[in-house]
Amino acid sequence: MGSPQSAAQLRKERSGRLTVQEERRAGDCLHDREVMRETRTTQSWLSRLSGVRQPSISQFLSGKVDLGYRLEVGRRPVIPDLTRSERRSWRLHRRLSSLLTKDSLEEWRPVMERNLQRLRGSVTGQPHTRNLDRWDSLVESGDALGLHRVLTGLDRDSIEMREVSPMSGLLPQSERRAVLQEASR
Repeated sequence: MGSPQSAAQLRKERSGRLTVQEERRAGDCLHDREVMRETRTTQSWLSRLSGVRQPSISQFLSGKVDLGYRLEVGRRPVIPDLTRSERRSWRLHRRLSSLLTKDSLEEWRPVMERNLQRLRGSVTGQPHTRNLDRWDSLVESGDALGLHRVLTGLDRDSIEMREVSPMSGLLPQSERRAVLQEASR
């Protein structure tokens, strides 16, 4: 006896073509891969950022996962409206985010704490002082996921957080140079 087949597989074999829903799912998977390629986002990086295991991301992207219901979310690539300085900062922090783990956070903590002290001596006004308090909280609690969000976010709040970032001196100079060269293209 052969292995059990899903209803979709049987319909495809009988008709020789995909249903509209199957075509849409295949198109969504292709679109997701294109966006990931354009933004140079790997499954591993997306896994670290989201907390979802990489094999699960792979299954979602291939369309192999069927949860028995569908959640349709409109997606389209959006080019963020960033100044040159904000874009450079985002790229540098995004690279740091790819290196951030619970272990690296513990290694980086003393540098980040020193940087926060230094920034407190030179930064005044809002939202900067409030954002320094938020950085303090993220570092002190060891909130790697929260740090990933701030390091990679394209919302105004994340952009303003990066303006008083305690991450200075953590990215090796060779990587910093490579990121900045890529950003200038």
